[in-house]
Amino acid sequence: MEIEFLGTGAGSPSKTRNVTAIALKLLAECNSIWLFDVGEGTQHQILKTNIRPRKVNKIFITHLHGDHIFGLPGFLSSRSFQGGEQMGPLTIYGPKGIENYVRTSLQVSQTKLTYKVNFVEIKEEGTLFEDDHFKVTCQKLDHRITCFGYRVEEKDYPGELLVDKLREQQIPSGPLYGRLKAGEVVTLEDGRVIDGKDFIGEAKKGRTVTILGDTRQIASVAELAQDADVLVHESTFGKDEARLAHNYYHSTCVQAAEVAKEARVQKLLLTHISARYVGYLAQHLENDAQKVFENTKVVKDFYVEDVEFRK
Repeated sequence: MEIEFLGTGAGSPSKTRNVTAIALKLLAECNSIWLFDVGEGTQHQILKTNIRPRKVNKIFITHLHGDHIFGLPGFLSSRSFQGGEQMGPLTIYGPKGIENYVRTSLQVSQTKLTYKVNFVEIKEEGTLFEDDHFKVTCQKLDHRITCFGYRVEEKDYPGELLVDKLREQQIPSGPLYGRLKAGEVVTLEDGRVIDGKDFIGEAKKGRTVTILGDTRQIASVAELAQDADVLVHESTFGKDEARLAHNYYHSTCVQAAEVAKEARVQKLLLTHISARYVGYLAQHLENDAQKVFENTKVVKDFYVEDVEFRK
């Protein structure tokens, strides 16, 4: 599981930062890539990575401001050229209006896609998606327009079959091992009764990633971030601009750090950086946040975070 930042700027692109787009790369887990927001120029940013558009099968939109969605029509169109009719379907999750925006853009430009796009317009907070590997939930944030934060929870991995322990007890290999791994109780030819649960190691806890849209500080922010392995939080303003951040429905670097500390996250990644913070000024954002929550990093375009399992 990796998080790759395709754009880390706020509002409009700059020479060093494109507007918001984040790729959650789940290639080893489910052979998929999920995008969170698709700012203008995202498809150009993707060209500088090893991301294949055909691997993107889910897109989660936090809100409908242009710096978070203007790259959608172009990306969807380009994806059609990556595999023709063999391209799998894609699902877009987001606030009410996202379907109208996408369909209108494609209709006006007479763009025909070679794959199906499904839309899930969020009507209420809670679980958006769940399968055998992942669960995605959302909650409303506090921005000028409807905005959501997303929490991606990986399911726990079952414990490994303790093969060495089985061999020590001279339990023959073969189909029997599969039954024991499933936790069955089996009777051996010599009459011994073996409980598979006694030969399975501890389960490995799945990882949790929280990715937020633009927001003031409200209770849902900490709830979404609770015990996350990685929290991706906007940091549009510096520590001395709390009033400005509040007026513009955004957060400061220190506010994000306070959330990370309160929610006991493992690592805080700050993004959505205002163009005023370049060079050493961006470093100041990181330094100020680290005084509150040490494991903080201000990310740049194309930064990749490997989300590790907890030891």
